[in-house]
Amino acid sequence: MKNRIVKKILRIIFLVLVGAAVIGTFYFLWKKAQPVITVYEVVTPSRDTIETKTVATGKVEPRDEVLIKPQMSGIISELLKEAGQMVKEGEIIARIKVIPEMVQLNSAESRVRVAKISLDQISATFKRDEELHKQGVISKEDYETSFANYKKAQEEAENAQDALEIIREGISKRSTASSTTQVRSTITGMILDVPIKVGNSVIQSNTFNDGTTIATVADMNNMIFKGKVDETEVGRINEGMPIKLTVGAMESRTFDAMLEYVAPKGVEENGAVLFEVKAAVQIPADAFIRAGYSANAEIVLKRAENVLSVPESCVEFSGDSTFVQVVTQEKPEQKFEKRAVQVGLSDGIRIEIKDGITESDKIRGAIADPAKR
Repeated sequence: MKNRIVKKILRIIFLVLVGAAVIGTFYFLWKKAQPVITVYEVVTPSRDTIETKTVATGKVEPRDEVLIKPQMSGIISELLKEAGQMVKEGEIIARIKVIPEMVQLNSAESRVRVAKISLDQISATFKRDEELHKQGVISKEDYETSFANYKKAQEEAENAQDALEIIREGISKRSTASSTTQVRSTITGMILDVPIKVGNSVIQSNTFNDGTTIATVADMNNMIFKGKVDETEVGRINEGMPIKLTVGAMESRTFDAMLEYVAPKGVEENGAVLFEVKAAVQIPADAFIRAGYSANAEIVLKRAENVLSVPESCVEFSGDSTFVQVVTQEKPEQKFEKRAVQVGLSDGIRIEIKDGITESDKIRGAIADPAKR
């Protein structure tokens, strides 16, 4: 008896489960067959400023970097400045010790001796002519000629002595202020680099040699941006355009700049033709830009201010025509009306609407997130 009751109960449970499964299957199929209602975000047009830009990568550096070269060859005996220090025009950066060549030294010493012998001879002649002139034996003309020869001999002796001192020491007693052994800055600015050390040999600049660079000096208040622009963008830029310069090393600080040069000839790099651009950078008093900082320059190609705009994703493009879906009903079910519009400038995110809708219209945007419905 009990077994019959248990079997009956199990049969009922089985039938209930089978019935539930059938009902669930039919409900699932019915639910799946129902049309899916897509809900869209509603976007309101707004007034905005739209810009189209191109970005040039490059670096910031001084407009002029001057290489300081020695006026004579020798060995660096003293360095008075180092990189990072300010220097004024005419200020001494280094001193050079001259190492004379034996041939030149012997020649200069010989010239001094010959000049001294000549001076002694002409001096004796002049003293004799001077006494004879006082006695009225020789004419005034002969006396003046003798005096001129004496002065010439004196000058020749002094020149020979100066030449000997220059060969020995690189400086003469009569030209201390303009000594070529003292390397002076030719401009006022900051020393960017001093590539030599005390004891290094240096060579003067001449026809066959550029000479050894003692220091590099630049005016750090006159900086420019040097970058490169792709050939697809260079046709849309020109001198005088404003630039926003972003320097990554300064916590992405932005500086104003003005485009002042676009290269007339491009250079091929990695398969692309690039054109060099230069821009004058306006540096505030509280900023110090080091030479060589990498930077990105945003060049504004076109700008539209206070124009009606919508997200570009809301606009439908069909050939030469553009449309938006204007909301005609929001509840209980969204309804839209396709309307042609005239578009203008686009920055890739927002696009200008010139005609077709107003600020009071609402348009269809992207599909709404189900979690936010």
